[in-house]
Amino acid sequence: MLNFFKKTNKDFFSQSGQDQFAYDLSGENGFYLEIGAHDPIINSNSYNLEVNCNWKGLSIEYDVSYKKNWKECIERKNPVLWNNAFDLNYHEIKSEFSLPKRVNYLSCDIEPPKNTYNILTKVINEGLEFDFISYEHDKYNSGDKYEQLSENFLLGQNYKIAIKDVYSRSKKYKIYETWFVNKDIDFENISYDDWKKIRYKKNRFIR
Repeated sequence: MLNFFKKTNKDFFSQSGQDQFAYDLSGENGFYLEIGAHDPIINSNSYNLEVNCNWKGLSIEYDVSYKKNWKECIERKNPVLWNNAFDLNYHEIKSEFSLPKRVNYLSCDIEPPKNTYNILTKVINEGLEFDFISYEHDKYNSGDKYEQLSENFLLGQNYKIAIKDVYSRSKKYKIYETWFVNKDIDFENISYDDWKKIRYKKNRFIR
């Protein structure tokens, strides 16, 4: 079943168009930091960006059970760190992996939501800046605590809300993310439904 998915649904990487949003903001040749990489293809926010849009980037994943999948995904060349994200110094990461002064995209998704929030604050507090942050709070099954905490934190850190109430695929009940952009990005807040109608019809990535 897994191989069938990989072979026949090449347009269905990110769950909600995170790759599309990042591409629309930054175009080709960007740079991502992915905390919580999981599988290299299925539900990946970075696959399209790396393989089809020539992005550089760094992924971090604690669950080594995914290592085999990454090794077999030969089109993925960007580095993956198999570490606990909380054990890393992101000021040192920036230097060691030649991160740009401002990274184009942060994908932030580790479990449970408390950990996602804590790693978000750690990365920002250690000096990294981003154009776009997709932040997973899992509101649909965890309530709005971490949605509110992330908003309060990032709105005080020179970010603004781009899209709220992001849901997975076509599951409107499964609201699980908020998307933030840097305040100097020219983007007006829009509903997720309206954005999908304009840029992510049929849940397919478009260059």
